[in-house]
Amino acid sequence: MEAIISPTPKSAPSNTPQLARDLRVSHATAVVVGTIIGSGIFLVPAEMMRAVGTAKLVYLAWIVGGILSFLGALTYAELGAMKPQSGGEYVYVRDAYGPLMSFLYAWSWFVIAKPGSMATIATGMMQILGGYPALSFLPKNVVSGVPFTYAQLAAVALIIFISAVNYIGVKKAGQFQVVFTVLKLAIIFGVIVVGFFAGHGSWSNFTTSFTGATGGIAGFMIALVAALWAYDGWNDINMVAEEIDHPERNVPIALIVGVGIVAALYMLLNAAVQYALPAQAIAMSKRAASDAVLVSIGAGAASIFAALMAIQMLATINGTTLSGARIPYALARDGYFFEAIGKVHPRYLTPANAIVFQGALAVILVSLVGKFQQLFSLTIFAEWLFYMIATSTVFVFRRREPNANRPYKTWGYPVVPAVFIAAAAMLLCYTFVDNLKYAMIPTTLIGPPLNSISTGGALVILLGVPVFWWFARQKSLTTKGTKEL
Repeated sequence: MEAIISPTPKSAPSNTPQLARDLRVSHATAVVVGTIIGSGIFLVPAEMMRAVGTAKLVYLAWIVGGILSFLGALTYAELGAMKPQSGGEYVYVRDAYGPLMSFLYAWSWFVIAKPGSMATIATGMMQILGGYPALSFLPKNVVSGVPFTYAQLAAVALIIFISAVNYIGVKKAGQFQVVFTVLKLAIIFGVIVVGFFAGHGSWSNFTTSFTGATGGIAGFMIALVAALWAYDGWNDINMVAEEIDHPERNVPIALIVGVGIVAALYMLLNAAVQYALPAQAIAMSKRAASDAVLVSIGAGAASIFAALMAIQMLATINGTTLSGARIPYALARDGYFFEAIGKVHPRYLTPANAIVFQGALAVILVSLVGKFQQLFSLTIFAEWLFYMIATSTVFVFRRREPNANRPYKTWGYPVVPAVFIAAAAMLLCYTFVDNLKYAMIPTTLIGPPLNSISTGGALVILLGVPVFWWFARQKSLTTKGTKEL
């Protein structure tokens, strides 16, 4: 049976507001680079060293993670150029496998992953800033006895501000992204220069090792997952393809160039940290990049770096907000979510209601952040599952639509997407197979807290099934009523 394919974008009366193609290639590339590079690169070197124990294996994990991300980007470049509509992967999955599968993808992302990412980034930024004496009040409760801190209040204010920037125009959001991505790159270059040229490092640090490492295949997989987490976010640009000028050219450029830039910077930054610190010091560090700056040029500079590390997260949360809101918007435009979420603002030409909806979810999650951190980590299961499924659609479209216009074709097809799919499947199996037996067991039987990644991921997906059928029924009744009229 052929999958149900909805026309995209839907035809609309000429007086209906449409999304504006105001993002240029510089904005698009900044979304890729700025969204990928978050706090992860500054934190994961320690985790990776604890997992594998040597600089060589840490680098191998970075290289493998970079290659896998690049293979995914090459495939997404074809899909994004071929189908440049809002929602990105939602559109590919819908057109390849039908509305139920695409709804479950969208549900997994917009209910938890995207607003959750906004909440986590905003909270993490406040946690960093709370370490400064002048902002030491941030961890304290706003009202005595009420578990809501000034840090949470500030995180809520930040989410509202970023949502407002995106609300008033995609071009303004793009310009904001460029500015703070440039700042982000300047910070990384600064750490690289300080690490290599401050005169306190040694090439001999590359030969040191951490004796308490996990080691073996298990250790390497831990390091690889950490690297992939740091690389995560390269797919976000596909979600806003409908607002990119000349997407058939600029989406592939932004993906390929953006991922390439990030991979090169990650290698250099990790090398600078390794040059400044021995393996033992990296493994024991909470913030390896900050400690590299500390030993190189002193505590004052390290303190400034920590503040800049917090500020650079603005590009990450802006890119996440920009891309995430397009998922419920695309879903609503197809009739599988609340109609108001699929409206375009008549003045600002943005999916304004979707932005507000997403921001409201993020604010709720900030208020419950203690419980949410665990829930958000569980959705990694759904995230990589749908990376794999979305990538597989390139084979469906090549077979079903051999003569379709493809401004860019995946280099190395079919090997490149096949390798990415196989690697994603291997990661899912290796990382989550031990927990799969718990996937259908009620939480009352296994007890709180939920500590199974596969359980949380599976539950998030399965909860979307009855929601889908409700919206599908509403759409069917609406369509039937329209025909009768």
